[in-house]
Amino acid sequence: MSEDAPPPTEAWIDLSTYTPGDYYPGRGRLTQIVWYFLSVALFESGWFPLGGVKLAILRAFGAQIGQNVTLKPNVRIKYPWRLIVGDHVWIGQECWIDNLVEVRIGSHVCISQRAYLCTGGHDHRARGFDLKCGEIVIEDGAWVAASALVLGGVTVGANALVAAGSAATRDVPPAKIAGGCPAKVLADREPPTA
Repeated sequence: MSEDAPPPTEAWIDLSTYTPGDYYPGRGRLTQIVWYFLSVALFESGWFPLGGVKLAILRAFGAQIGQNVTLKPNVRIKYPWRLIVGDHVWIGQECWIDNLVEVRIGSHVCISQRAYLCTGGHDHRARGFDLKCGEIVIEDGAWVAASALVLGGVTVGANALVAAGSAATRDVPPAKIAGGCPAKVLADREPPTA
């Protein structure tokens, strides 16, 4: 808050007026409920070890999943019908793909443990706290490291790296390493030597 701004005397947001606007989750209520219970029981709980069965369930709910995808325990996916995953992808333990709108993950991508891909947010300038959504694209060869956050509307470029614990609030250019909060380009990501 700037020094010139008056101190708040009332809440600047009024959640009693909140509506999701014209947002539609992409499937009917029954599908959402069935997915929720399957997700909690088989995906988020961590006890169900059969990754191939989990991938088949995701596909049955409309996810487009490539070949040789590794899905670790305790992964949370909001809406599988809004998820596209390429080939040879690792999705680490306790990742949360909060995909109110589409998330596209390319091939040979690593989404490390506890990473959070968040497509939804709110307009802090709107009294009604209006919902804002933006797609997330993680291009081929990229790595979203442990506990990193990628916000809606962001593209992580091919072979880019979002460093552990960072918050990608803007696009990360291809073959760059971005870190911090908010993430800024720190260095080039060099191709492997071995």
